[in-house]
Amino acid sequence: MNKLQLFRLLRHNTNLSYKRSPAFEQNQWAKVLMYLGAGLFCIYLILYGTIIGATADGEADTILRFMPIVLAIDFSLRFIVQTTPAMMVKPYILLPISRYTAIECFLVSSHCSGYNFLWLGMFLPYAVIVFFAGATIWQALYVVIAAELLIILNSQVYLFFRTLINRNVLWTIPAIILYALPFSPLLLNASDKAISKLFETYGQVAMSPFGFLFILLALTLLFFVNRHFQFKYVYEEISRKKDRELKTISSFAFLERFGIVGEYLKIELKSNLRNKAMKQRCIASLSLMVVFSMLVAYTPIYDGTMMTNFWCLYCFAIYSVTSLIKIMGQEGNYIDLLMTRRENILSLLKAKYLFYSVMLIIPYVIMIPAVFTGKYTLLMLTAYLLLVAGFIHFVIFQLAVYNKQTLPLQQKVTGRGNLENGMQIVIELLALFGPGVIVGIGYITVGLDATYVFMCVLGLALLLTHPLWLRNIYYRMMRRRYKNIEGFRSTRV
Repeated sequence: MNKLQLFRLLRHNTNLSYKRSPAFEQNQWAKVLMYLGAGLFCIYLILYGTIIGATADGEADTILRFMPIVLAIDFSLRFIVQTTPAMMVKPYILLPISRYTAIECFLVSSHCSGYNFLWLGMFLPYAVIVFFAGATIWQALYVVIAAELLIILNSQVYLFFRTLINRNVLWTIPAIILYALPFSPLLLNASDKAISKLFETYGQVAMSPFGFLFILLALTLLFFVNRHFQFKYVYEEISRKKDRELKTISSFAFLERFGIVGEYLKIELKSNLRNKAMKQRCIASLSLMVVFSMLVAYTPIYDGTMMTNFWCLYCFAIYSVTSLIKIMGQEGNYIDLLMTRRENILSLLKAKYLFYSVMLIIPYVIMIPAVFTGKYTLLMLTAYLLLVAGFIHFVIFQLAVYNKQTLPLQQKVTGRGNLENGMQIVIELLALFGPGVIVGIGYITVGLDATYVFMCVLGLALLLTHPLWLRNIYYRMMRRRYKNIEGFRSTRV
């Protein structure tokens, strides 16, 4: 069997694995949402490609000048849409084939992914416009090919950093430095003329034969680097190598005064400090919370009224939303034990609610000094804190009733995905867009100050009544407990 035949077989097996998955019903809903998002994304790309082409005045390299910005945006989006190939390689490691063959096939598959070719929605309209504006057909074709190769190269850069970030979140720093590097000359001179000259230089380099050769060489080099790292880390995970270093055990004795809820608070804290998957997600979310809070509070980049409100909400909500979107997923590893005592799950939900509500103090404290500079008001910060603690937590905790896929506590590279069903998607969309709708309608109708007061009342009401609606969630979970337990068991790694 040659590599082409093996590639086709692996693609066929991957498609079959999705159909045989216990979550196949959820996958169908996820596919509908994915295709809808892809269509909207493509429309935006066509719009931007048309705008850039109309302003290019027939200069073929205009879009290549802005590729550093496009690549940075693309890198960020890939955290949502792209997984590492090693996630799908685990079943093939012990087969009698070359140890790198399966990795290579999945790497090639990542090159040919539909997401990479979505970017043609921007490149093709641009090429057509600049061709009719005076560029040669060869220049137009070259721009499309070079730009698409840069996107594919970016996918390999993403795979490299994502694999390392999965092992240590500090690798996020080199990734940020890499994408900030093309803009570093602006630190010396940030005038309009210098900015124009810098981007013009990038366009000229990308249009040259040496630039094209560099793209091909970099793509080839990263292919082999990724092949090595993907195999190395997936082999480490399936071989179950143990960390024998002595660890300091924290008792968190001060939580004992809260009884059984305090014990679950200890579990939540220790899980975020010890379990690899949860720890890295916790560090990444908290880092984003702190960085965005400081950027919004102490820089002028988001000084518009609506943008200030949007990013203020984002700073408060990011940690809870990213961590609770898969609520009960980690507990799926030991859900059978949680079911052995009456109202264990209710105590766990109370502990989670207290934990994530207390974490909102971090962005609140960070942004308090901005109140004294006049950028925020105390009413505004309090309104968003209460809205997240009350409304957003109320909405997103409803997912505890419907989530039934186990998330791994330690594995990162070979872990399974976790797709949604229709009710989960509705709840997530309500949590994401509901607060924005409240602020938008209030801003148009009664003004921001009255809206903030309403947000405080709504959030405080849901905050004070959390024992009631958490108990309601608990009762609904118990009605679905056998269905959920079956899902948790069937999706354990």
